Amino acid sequence: MRPFSFTASMTPVLVGSAVAFGETRFHPGLFAAAFIASVAIHAGANLVNDYYDHVRGVDTPESIGPGGMIQRGLLTPHTVLRGALVLFALSAIVGLILVASRGWPILVIGALSVAAGYVYTGGPVPLGYVGLGDAVVFFFMGVVTTAGAYYVQTAAISRTVLWAAVPVAALVDAILVVNNLRDLDGDRARGKRTLATLIGRAATRTHFLTLVVAAYVSIALGIWLRTVPPLAGLAVVTIPDAVRIWKVIRAETDSQILTVSGIRATAQLHQRIGLLLALAFVAVRLT
Repeated sequence: MRPFSFTASMTPVLVGSAVAFGETRFHPGLFAAAFIASVAIHAGANLVNDYYDHVRGVDTPESIGPGGMIQRGLLTPHTVLRGALVLFALSAIVGLILVASRGWPILVIGALSVAAGYVYTGGPVPLGYVGLGDAVVFFFMGVVTTAGAYYVQTAAISRTVLWAAVPVAALVDAILVVNNLRDLDGDRARGKRTLATLIGRAATRTHFLTLVVAAYVSIALGIWLRTVPPLAGLAVVTIPDAVRIWKVIRAETDSQILTVSGIRATAQLHQRIGLLLALAFVAVRLT
């Protein structure tokens, strides 16, 4: 299930819930349910990804990205798929609590999120195989999860939470961009058409840089427009981390270096900026 990746689904829930907390609308039980459902969908999507990448011949024993349980013979492919379905079912059961509290919009959000997690690499036309993976991740793991967590608390959507979702969405997509940059040659050789394989290595690096810059610019503009609390400006302390990551992305082709200093470092940047955003909104209420 790759739990080290779960910050990508935890962070948007924290940010969306923090925006609601800043508006004095917060229910701990609903927060816990949204948190569990988001992580369960993410974990299920990871398993679906491992299953379909294996059966389609994209992942091999030499691949770095997958969990490796199938490739090492520790679990059968169908066991991994069943695990994914169990996790999706868990998210649905927890989601019923949210539906009972907030009504049919949560049912729609949950159903679409589970469907996105499955068709990313599953189904007859997997979106991750036709260059649409970035759009799915940006929208669902960024905008939808952040705004959905806010809706769980408030039964509404606001301009503020949508603005707060932009840096979260940009950076979670940046994680995928580095992943696809690392796997570019292997994916291209096996016929997996990610956006990186379609636009090439140089453009993929530019794509990454654009997303990271967009995250910082959106925070700055949000503060200027008084949509985001001024305390969110603390995100500037992470700029040295972003610069270090960019230096790796710009120059490296080694898979191990891109994994540790690229993918995982970008995930940490996503988490840190998300926590600083959440802190800024929480501080609005506390002060």
